[in-house]
Amino acid sequence: MDFTYSEEQELLRQTVRDFAEKELSKDAQQRDAEEKFPKEHVKKMGELGFMGLQVDPSWGGGGMDTVAYSILIEELSRVDASLGVIASVNNSLVCYGLEKYGTDAQKEKYLKPLAQGMKLGAYCLSEPGTGSDASALQSTCSKDGDDWIINGTKNFITNGTQANVYIVFATEDKSAGYGGVRCLIVERDTPGFIIGRKEKKLGIRSSDTCSLIFENCRVPLTNTLGDPEKGFSIAMSILNKGRIGIASQALGIAVGAFDAARDYAKERVQFGKPIARQQAVQFMLAEMDVRIHAARYLIYDAANRKDRGLDFTAASARAKLFAAETAMYCADKAVQIHGGYGYIKDYPVERFLRDAKITEIYEGTSEIQKIVISRNALKS
Repeated sequence: MDFTYSEEQELLRQTVRDFAEKELSKDAQQRDAEEKFPKEHVKKMGELGFMGLQVDPSWGGGGMDTVAYSILIEELSRVDASLGVIASVNNSLVCYGLEKYGTDAQKEKYLKPLAQGMKLGAYCLSEPGTGSDASALQSTCSKDGDDWIINGTKNFITNGTQANVYIVFATEDKSAGYGGVRCLIVERDTPGFIIGRKEKKLGIRSSDTCSLIFENCRVPLTNTLGDPEKGFSIAMSILNKGRIGIASQALGIAVGAFDAARDYAKERVQFGKPIARQQAVQFMLAEMDVRIHAARYLIYDAANRKDRGLDFTAASARAKLFAAETAMYCADKAVQIHGGYGYIKDYPVERFLRDAKITEIYEGTSEIQKIVISRNALKS
């Protein structure tokens, strides 16, 4: 399998890297401290084509492949993982779902402005009582004439306070189990739709996360996304693609931590020589390097399978599991290499460590990934 980058992919990497290093790095630490959403940076990402990178050009997107998408999220997250997840949600969880399951009318109304960065999307599955057990949704939807009436609460919604378009999952018939889940498109200004509390988080602090409340929220039946009987399957299909994005975010964090640790080790002098010449430090850098390369190829394997139309469920789970563990390992070792300086906020490795943890949790915890992987292995 050849993972040599195409000329287009190389150009994308350099474009994203230039943007991240010249724009995002200037205020990443400040935005993290202030928990400030990066509105201007998100607007610029839309102008650069980063918010709908894989969407067909006929719907306003870039038409690129999944390896290119992974490159995008890695390079953003290498500098600021908050921008990485903002772009990942819009690309993977919203644009992908609309393009794959939406009608032409839905694509014209919602997908085009999302892909062009004119609007921002959010994906609403988790609830206060349903995290890993996504089948136990308590939010309900019922038909009333030509409308759905939605009631319930969603939790931990990325882009929640800033989005314009929300992909929402609710249950019409609880007795039907998985078959009772519906996938609906909700616009921000819909009556009965209430944006709840913004969460205060350990990491990715300039990405907003909040709860959403639905109180007799009325949306037209025409806003049903995909086959009404397959809402849960749609949710899982979208998450499967989303895991490639989060794996790429984790990879970017790992690379950013490695780069910072390597550069610091070359500069920091102890016992009369740079600590990069100490074998203990060299071994940590070597282990980080190996894990980063392994994670990248697991991600590209999942991306390649997705683009070839093959089942990539287990591949994306492997990629997310290993990349998340790699992010945690590399960020931890980067702090260790920095010593006391790694524990203060003047250096980015402290932020990388806080940002890394969430990659082991959202879009399926590491334990859920192991369940997916083991089920696939046991089919053999």
